[in-house]
Amino acid sequence: MTLQQMKYIIMIVKCGSITEAAKRLFISQPSLSNAVRDVEAETGIEIFQRSVKGITLTSGGTEFLSYARQIVEQAELMEQRYMGKKLSKKLFSVSTQHYAFAVNAFVNVISALDTDEYELTIRETRTYDIIEDVKNFHSQIGILYLNDFNNRVITKLLKENHLVFTHLFTADPHAFISSSHPLAGHRIITLDDLEKYPCLAFEQGEYNSFYFSEEILSTAPHKKIIHVSDRATLFNLLIGLNGYTICTGVLNHNLNGDNIISVPLETDEKMNVGWIKNEKSDLSQFAVSYIEELRRLVDKI
Repeated sequence: MTLQQMKYIIMIVKCGSITEAAKRLFISQPSLSNAVRDVEAETGIEIFQRSVKGITLTSGGTEFLSYARQIVEQAELMEQRYMGKKLSKKLFSVSTQHYAFAVNAFVNVISALDTDEYELTIRETRTYDIIEDVKNFHSQIGILYLNDFNNRVITKLLKENHLVFTHLFTADPHAFISSSHPLAGHRIITLDDLEKYPCLAFEQGEYNSFYFSEEILSTAPHKKIIHVSDRATLFNLLIGLNGYTICTGVLNHNLNGDNIISVPLETDEKMNVGWIKNEKSDLSQFAVSYIEELRRLVDKI
């Protein structure tokens, strides 16, 4: 088994397909497929399950990937130390619910990078897709919340997919509204106060279950509700329609401006916000730095 073969398998996982990985590696698809089969034959394990829907890592492949990433990273460090080679691009991907603090931490870590090259990805996406991204190694970590209502369902799904949840902070639910909203001067807001205004919620696609909702108290009845797919649209509707959404209350005015404010919501509910990773994977240095920055930001809350 060669270092190059390990790099091939890492690229396949990153791309999610052998065809796309072959394009990025500038080799033919048959050559890449043969390289994978050679490794599988040598190790005696099946690394990928192949189906009409594409490829996914097997349990043995997940463990192999963890070791391969460590070996490749250590080899690059040795080449840099003893051969004067530049480290390859820093690679990192995170999938997250629509949280301003997650973007803020991403910005801060990138700003502190001492490198000329990197390839990084941040996905603000649906709850189920966050779990799938981390399960399939498309993202090293995912950021989501648990509460009394969704805990049993989400925790069961994480366990089935060999994912581990680590607590970041506990949040009291807040309502995000525009700074010109009729309720903007209130010290605290109730659901009854919000009843006549449009409720804005992130749509969850085919997994549109209350358990996957980003908004706490998702089962509460709403006379008016608008589903959106991105945070910019949601913020525009908060301002244009005097709408509201319910979330952690953590805003970053440097990134979001002063047009949106958060007001505490009267409820006994709590949000346990945290990050998930595959139990068999090791975090890259960038991932470690990102989590440290997340903790630094939320420690201010």
